[in-house]
Amino acid sequence: MTDPYAWIKESLATIHRADWYRSVQTIHGQPGAIVLLAGQEVINFASNDYLGLAGDERLMKAAIAAIQEYGTGSTGSRLLSGHRELHRELETAIASLKQTEDAVVFSSGYLANLGAITALVGKRDLILSDQYNHSSLKNGAILSGAAVIEYPHCDVAALKTQLSQQRQKYRRCLILTDSVFSMDGDLCPLLTLLDLADEFSCMLLVDEAHATGILGKTGAGCVEHFGCTGRLLIQIGTLSKALGSLGGYVAGSASLIEFLRNRASTWIYTTGLSPADTAAALAAINIVQQEPQRRVQLWRNVDYLKKLLQQQLLNLKLLPSESPIVCFQLPSASEALQVGKQLRQAGIFAPAIRPPTVPTSRLRISLMATHELKHIDKLIAELNNISK
Repeated sequence: MTDPYAWIKESLATIHRADWYRSVQTIHGQPGAIVLLAGQEVINFASNDYLGLAGDERLMKAAIAAIQEYGTGSTGSRLLSGHRELHRELETAIASLKQTEDAVVFSSGYLANLGAITALVGKRDLILSDQYNHSSLKNGAILSGAAVIEYPHCDVAALKTQLSQQRQKYRRCLILTDSVFSMDGDLCPLLTLLDLADEFSCMLLVDEAHATGILGKTGAGCVEHFGCTGRLLIQIGTLSKALGSLGGYVAGSASLIEFLRNRASTWIYTTGLSPADTAAALAAINIVQQEPQRRVQLWRNVDYLKKLLQQQLLNLKLLPSESPIVCFQLPSASEALQVGKQLRQAGIFAPAIRPPTVPTSRLRISLMATHELKHIDKLIAELNNISK
């Protein structure tokens, strides 16, 4: 009898040959700018904890207090037994931060994207999606059953051409984009996208996962950064990056949120976010609003790194960035792995990013407010050694 699972080993062998194989790396202790990785103390440039809140004592105290009052799990979906006062407090806080009418919290950012996209469009509709969008946006588009067209990265002229040619053929149209592209560090042309959405009567969904908490005057994200607060669009984000917890959200009009509570399957049929994660995220939003100095320090670190890069003129291809994410493009997956290994040996954790996650291999650096200047100095020194 033929083994129906034999293809799995063959596929794994192919992944190894292409240098695409991935495995987990265990971090011990609490998160931070310095972490213990497999017994080695390293400077952490691989974290999305941009404000350094994941190890903040106030978030931990809030999580512990929530467990003591509500237990460890929500025990059911929000429409059954899983809804707690904390959930609504968090949704109200998110709506206040994003300056929208309402918000709804999902158990992860991935689930928020899958649930929102599949609820908003279907087989009679069209999705236009930036080619560098996150996997959750891409998979949500596929699962929706809508016709999907990917436009070249941030190419608004190409997007307008597609809208001119295709929009009238479909009932609804949804434009999908990340606001900060997580594996590149650049920003979407949000103002132009909003104008195109208005011109062609389209919905616009913006994933603020890597912008919430760090961009904009109050940390509300790219929408605030570009002065688009109050304009009609759908904002999605995560609680697991700058907010140091877990979960996702959709923020927008009251009617949109009410609709998603009745039509987003990944919200309706998923156990509610745990009390601990909910309370931690709520504490984080309060800190974002009350302590702008964290955001200021993060951007000081970003400016310092970019200044050093200009001075050093490293023999590495730097990708355009307008965020705390800085990427160096490398010729191949094997070279990216080698650079990551050399940095690790020098006490720096900045793993290689390879296909199929990205079209070209690269080294991804993410800065935190809790990085010290000496950490950045060491990174530059080691990159200088490698580039030589």
